[in-house]
Amino acid sequence: MDIRESYTDFNSKTWNKWSEESDIWTVPISHEKFIEAHQGKLEIYLTPCKPVPQDWFPPLNGSNLLGLASGGGQQCPVFVAHRAKVTVFDYSEKQLEAEQIVADRERYDIKLVKGDMSKKLPFEDNGFDIIFHPVSNSYVQNVEHVWNECYRVLKPNGILIAGFSNPMVFLFKNMLTGEFGREVVTKLPVDPLKDNTEEELKRIAEADGIQFSHSLETQIGGQLKAGFNLTDLYEDFHNEGEPFAPTYIATRAVKVLR
Repeated sequence: MDIRESYTDFNSKTWNKWSEESDIWTVPISHEKFIEAHQGKLEIYLTPCKPVPQDWFPPLNGSNLLGLASGGGQQCPVFVAHRAKVTVFDYSEKQLEAEQIVADRERYDIKLVKGDMSKKLPFEDNGFDIIFHPVSNSYVQNVEHVWNECYRVLKPNGILIAGFSNPMVFLFKNMLTGEFGREVVTKLPVDPLKDNTEEELKRIAEADGIQFSHSLETQIGGQLKAGFNLTDLYEDFHNEGEPFAPTYIATRAVKVLR
């Protein structure tokens, strides 16, 4: 199997492995947290430390929401608890299984779709009121395709809430090991498919998945070019109290008709 042609399949396997190892982003919400959400608490994370501002969300009751690459049973159950109609799209079977575990435990229905967001999304035009897209698009090579597909499947005036990595962090990342240091070890933009041998790509995939740095021009500018109006953003860190620069960015954008 040529990893350059099927890198997303390798990334799916990596996330399955992390799910089996109970990585922090694969552990489903507890029953107690679900009850809190059902009673009205709205605490949702796009990035590790800061919750999404509540005024970023339109009324959730009855809204049609797509959790894009949002499996794991963490955020989407909260939306269900607030009576949204939720579809979860993810390429990891284990992450989707986690969603089903919570749905079975809490006795609600949820639509689960396995798919690759580097391809055309299997949804009709203008179908969703909200897309919730936590940090994950570093695992696809063409992020502008993702924004164009988000625009297509959102209704007019629909809301895109997305999180992504600050490309700066890739300067300090050893792609072969997945480890971060304090010295610059690579240059931007990072595209492992162009810069590594087949054997190196396999090592990268096993260490931390095949990831791409993506510029702010393609992350934020890509949303604008797709047809979105950016209404707000914030920055976040990987861990509380980090003394260096923010490592994540979250954005809120609205689909406007071209």
